[in-house]
Amino acid sequence: MVISLLVTLSLLIGIGRIYLGMHSLIDVVGAAVLATMILIFWFTVHERLDSFVTSGKNVTFFWASLALLLLFAYPTPELPTPSFGFHVAFNGVAAGVVTGINRTFSEFHNEHVPRLLDPHLGATVFFKRVMIGIPIIIAVKFVSKALAKWLLPLICNLIGVPIKSSSYIQPVKGVTVSAVKSKGDGQLSFSGRQSGYLQKIFLSPPEESYDVDTGIRVLQYAGLSWAVVELVPLVFKSMRL
Repeated sequence: MVISLLVTLSLLIGIGRIYLGMHSLIDVVGAAVLATMILIFWFTVHERLDSFVTSGKNVTFFWASLALLLLFAYPTPELPTPSFGFHVAFNGVAAGVVTGINRTFSEFHNEHVPRLLDPHLGATVFFKRVMIGIPIIIAVKFVSKALAKWLLPLICNLIGVPIKSSSYIQPVKGVTVSAVKSKGDGQLSFSGRQSGYLQKIFLSPPEESYDVDTGIRVLQYAGLSWAVVELVPLVFKSMRL
């Protein structure tokens, strides 16, 4: 039943995209074929992946490296787009969730953990958890963002990698910064121009710079999701909720 509904929804979305003129028939068919291949691949490897995430070694390092590769593999648009923003957020959330589950699976995320409305987790306890957990998650998100806004520009400045930011940070002290007004929305984009050895190796031509906003978003969402799967359950355990 569920599979039939999902297939029907996918077909309706594809027909709607063609009807609105957003995509051609070839686009929709190609996307369906690619999605089917990905689904078949997932059914092939998901048990091994689950086993690796829940009990493997060096999972955090592996997933952080994978997130970094995925960020650089995605074609960066000239102007911010929703799809790139979702891609960045997903990478951060996946890294935080995988890290937390790997560290606390046997304690908080196995099949024996009480579920919603179980006898061990009534409505009163659930309400207390919501009132305590949500503020913690929001606080961790803001703290992660603040730390990333401070650390990433500092690290890039120390190793000589020029940076740019359109929304999160002001010009970094010690870096020559040029303000460029975006043609689309009039926002200022700050680009660092400090030369360095690593810049000469990895960034060519020298005018290219690292968009520090991407790293800030990844760390922000990684902190948020890690708080959901590890920090908040630890707080509940300490409070006997």
